[in-house]
Amino acid sequence: MFLTVNGKMFEANPNISVIALLKERNVESPEMVSVEINGNIIRKEKYSQIELRENDRVEFLYFMGGG
Repeated sequence: MFLTVNGKMFEANPNISVIALLKERNVESPEMVSVEINGNIIRKEKYSQIELRENDRVEFLYFMGGG
């Protein structure tokens, strides 16, 4: 199945969960990343429960601190 991940087309296994996608994409420190699917922010405790579907738009959001 195909997803759009951070603006780029990506082929993924069917029924992949958010947490599995984070691991597959080698996201460092997934506990520090927020995930948006089709414009909706997903709660971290739901990452293992939510399965992605064909043509979902996924954004990994990284928040940076500064001073």
